[in-house]
Amino acid sequence: MNKKSITSPILGERFLRVEHPSGLTILLCPMEGYSTAYAMFSAKVGSIDTTFKTQREEDFVEVPAGIAHFLEHKMFECDDGDAFAKYAKTGASANAFTSFDRTAYLFSCTGNFRESLEILLDFVSRPYFTPETVQKEQGIIGQEIRMYDDDPGWRSLFNLLGALYHVNPVRLDIAGTTESIAQITSDLLYRCYHTFYSLGNMVLTVAGNFRPEEVLETADKILRKGEEVRIQWRKAEEPREVAAPYVEQSLSVSTPLFQLGFKGEAGDSLTNLRRQVVDEILLEILCGESSPLYRRLYDSGLINGTFEYEVLAGRDYLCCMYGGESREPKKVREAICQEARRMAAEGIDPDAFRRCKKSTYGRYIGMFSRVESVASLMMGAYFAGLENMYELLDYVRDLTLPELETRLREDLDPRYSALSVVNPA
Repeated sequence: MNKKSITSPILGERFLRVEHPSGLTILLCPMEGYSTAYAMFSAKVGSIDTTFKTQREEDFVEVPAGIAHFLEHKMFECDDGDAFAKYAKTGASANAFTSFDRTAYLFSCTGNFRESLEILLDFVSRPYFTPETVQKEQGIIGQEIRMYDDDPGWRSLFNLLGALYHVNPVRLDIAGTTESIAQITSDLLYRCYHTFYSLGNMVLTVAGNFRPEEVLETADKILRKGEEVRIQWRKAEEPREVAAPYVEQSLSVSTPLFQLGFKGEAGDSLTNLRRQVVDEILLEILCGESSPLYRRLYDSGLINGTFEYEVLAGRDYLCCMYGGESREPKKVREAICQEARRMAAEGIDPDAFRRCKKSTYGRYIGMFSRVESVASLMMGAYFAGLENMYELLDYVRDLTLPELETRLREDLDPRYSALSVVNPA
């Protein structure tokens, strides 16, 4: 068993990287003085992984949209009962999520850590699908899809992604459609499971109040080495231009809801992780709460306290977004695009750069004080190909003004923007 201790000279903290004999990478960060332990067992698969091949196939396999999310739902059912019922006996709080490029199963607890970890490793390692239970789940997830179809915030986001992207599967709803999930069978679920849930394509991250020996002993007890699976993903040939500059929908809202997105030139996961950190600083400078533009928009009533920004970045996709409520979202778009063009021509204010860089640096340091954030950071950095999660602090510390101005011209170019609006019905 190969073990490596990785230390942050800035924080004076460390985590342990273990290459387990089963083929699983385990990342452990004990945090002295904390009462909670937080564990995540994650697979490098998400909603965008609908076309892939392994060494077993001669050609690429195409599976229905939403199958990663469907698989996440089904994993909690075991041949000997439901995993949530087992967690109820240990007192742990358990959950799971599927994003565009990863799926995670997690729990937090203040006691019975070893028992809860055994449940996690056991049910994720033992799939149990039958035609009857798959059919039942199709009805449950179908209801969930219809619920999200009526959710203004959700529709605003995915309408935007559909406007930004022509063919990249990030444009598709994570849960799929009622038509796509109707094509899912137990055989397809097993095929995807044995492809993406091979231990070499997963990572276990644990942070907080636990002993590393407990984790390794539990892994030794439950995990077994399987066949190595070499996965090849098909990259979508996405053009630089947006699919549509504007899209709108009517739903039950009192005030129009909008999402303004800028389509970046996406790279690989590691490149996009660094660009995500940089672009967060850029969005704060351009129209964050401390910016002059934010104050002008807020004082004029064009935006309110719901206004926020986010960077979506992962394997082969990157976009920067502003969103919130506004009675005149087109005016908000024009103001932000105009400010982006002005900053690209005149340069970014050095004082604003220093202020927002320090603010972001402090925010990232704060993330290392929360057990759930540490576990998530270890997982995200690992899947992006970054061995040391503490390098995220270096990304912020070493950022220069010329580099940020380059990112402004490439990632916030108004020519590659789209506006999604949900109007009152």
